Amino acid sequence: MTKATSFVILFSMAITDKFQQLRDLKKMRDQAMAIQRELAAEEVVVEEQGVKVVMTGDQKIKNLEVDGENQNRLIEVLNKAIKKSQEIAAKKLQEMSGGLSGLLGK
Repeated sequence: MTKATSFVILFSMAITDKFQQLRDLKKMRDQAMAIQRELAAEEVVVEEQGVKVVMTGDQKIKNLEVDGENQNRLIEVLNKAIKKSQEIAAKKLQEMSGGLSGLLGK
């Protein structure tokens, strides 16, 4: 086997491996998106001492009542705070894992 043939075979194997990694990554992304949709459809209701909170499984407050009165302004502010905290957590996890570089073999 010549050096050129060996190079072509190794190059083909590397390309095939990268395509497989991309397929695996797409599959994981699709699974994550399916889980997100399922979580968004779930609801948790907690009612105590005149306060009622309805939250989705993806941590968005849908309804908040205090003594029977809807608290729309509070819902907006709480959802913004939750989103910011989730972004911070995601960033920290990404830093810890090195992003996708480990997954892609870089």
